[in-house]
Formats: sequence, structure tokens, C-alpha cells
Amino acid sequence: MNFDPVSMPKVELHCHLDGSLSKEFLMQTLQLSALDMHTIQAPANCQSLAEYLTCFDLPVSALQEKEHIRDAVVDVVRQAAAENVRYMEIRFAPMLSVNSHLDLENVVQAAVYGCQKAFDRYGVFTNLILCAMRHHSPQQNHLVVRCAREFLGNGVCALDLAGDEAGHPNEEFEALFEEARRMEVPVTIHSGECGSARNVALALQYGARRIGHGIAAIKEPALLEACRNAHIGFELCPTSNFQTKAATELDAYPLHAFLDFGLLATINTDNRTVSHTTLTDEYTFALEKLHIEKEDLRTLYKNSVEISFASDSVKHQLLYLLP
Repeated sequence: MNFDPVSMPKVELHCHLDGSLSKEFLMQTLQLSALDMHTIQAPANCQSLAEYLTCFDLPVSALQEKEHIRDAVVDVVRQAAAENVRYMEIRFAPMLSVNSHLDLENVVQAAVYGCQKAFDRYGVFTNLILCAMRHHSPQQNHLVVRCAREFLGNGVCALDLAGDEAGHPNEEFEALFEEARRMEVPVTIHSGECGSARNVALALQYGARRIGHGIAAIKEPALLEACRNAHIGFELCPTSNFQTKAATELDAYPLHAFLDFGLLATINTDNRTVSHTTLTDEYTFALEKLHIEKEDLRTLYKNSVEISFASDSVKHQLLYLLP
């Protein structure tokens, strides 16, 4: 098999549900006659993560009914299946869909049903990562941890922490991750997206098996070595990283350096709609602008399989796709 960005099998590990909903899904679900894409896509001159996050208000409003949550998962898997994604982990913050007629378990169950429906339709293995949110109360986030434990192995594979990293650094959430560790819930944490290598170090200290983005880790060689020794996965999202200003210079983007250092680096979309991208686009961008070679695509695929939260049987099936 020629390992090129279009035809290669793909694994997507960092994909937000609300940030990846198609225009068609949003218009149908919200009964809109028109939709200004500027409300759901980051501007070309996006200045920060905080500005980037403003694009999520409308999509979250489309995730307030069980049927809509279910169909949203199917919508995102449909997009991924069209570019030969064979396994994906979709993350979302279930607490943002809790309302007067939906409790947390209802929300997660609806998303799990969406994964099952999507597999039946597209044959893509899909798991969910539940996001605690940095601006939510400890009580809300602890409920998310317990819900992740309840559904673990039944559609849910891990816990994440998302939101405004600069405004709420990782040290605020030590107790949350201690509870996740006690409950044996695997953890990935958004860290190092806002320039803080300390947040990456804390994520490692708190038991994260993967780092969401992790761009700032490049600042600390000792931290890179610690991550390599601990087999920590990095979920890089190039287009998004430039939009949020986690990265500003093409030559300084750490993908090539991470791979050379032996880190388990991967490429992902983050938010297909907000960043106006696909996984094929991300791999093409990496080849054309980020100094990697075609043979690196095989390494990135193998890294994605290795650090995924998939079962061993699914991992074996994914590796079998390699020529």
C-alpha cells in the first residue's frame, strides 16, 4: 500500500464532537434556513484559544436532546469514514448537555448509542472520551469522572479536561485526577496548548497517559525525556495549534522534533468544523509544511494505534491494515 494522506488508513484520537458538527447537521437540527459559517469556524486571523472557543456556542445548543446527541456522533463518524478513518475517539463535555429533561447518564447513553449506530452504518470503531471542563465546579467535574467510570468499556474509554487552560491551570484539578486514578479511569489532559510546559509536567504527575496538544513541552528537554520514558502519547492538531497560537512558526512546530526524539506523537483534527479541516488535510499539511517524510506517516499511524484507548483486539485489527 502506498502510504499517502488520501488512501492511508487513519486513526483519529483528538476530535471534539461539538467542534466537528457539519453545517448540514446544524441547520437541520436547529431548523435554520441559513447559517453564517463565521459563527462556527475560527477566523484566519484567530488570536487565541479563548477566541477559538467562542465558535462552540451554536454547536452546543444543538446537543440538548437525546436524538440530537446520538445523531451528532453519527454525523462526525460519517465525515471521518469518508476519508478512511478506521478508528476514532470522539470527546465531548456531557455536562454541557444536561438540562431540565436530560441528566448526565441520559446524555452519555445517547452518545454511546450514536457510536453503535455509526459502527453499524460505517464500520468505524468509535469510543467516547468524556471532558470535564475547566470552568465547571468541582462537583460537576466529579460527576463526569463517576459517569466515565460507569460507562468505561461500554462506549467510554477515558476522561479529559478541556477549556481555558490559561485561565484554569492544571494545579486546580489535582483532586479530580486523583479520583480518576482511584477509579482506574484512563486520562488524557489538554496541556501545553497555551505555552505552559508546567501544565504538561503536571499532567504527567497526575497520571495522564496522553497529552492533548502538548506543544509547550518542546521548551523542556528533561520533560520530553520524562514523557518518552513514560510512553506518554501526544495528540498534536496542527491547524488548530496555529489558530490558537499554541504555535506561530512553521519551522518551530514540534512534530518533527517529537518524532526524532522518539515520542509517541500523533496528528489529529481537534475540531473538523471550527478549524475547517480533515485528517487528510492535517497529514498533507504535515508533509508539505512541517518537514516530515512519507515514511513518517506509517510511524504516526502506529503511534496512534499504540496510544489509543482501544481494546487490544481492536488494536490488532488496526495494525493488520498496515501493508
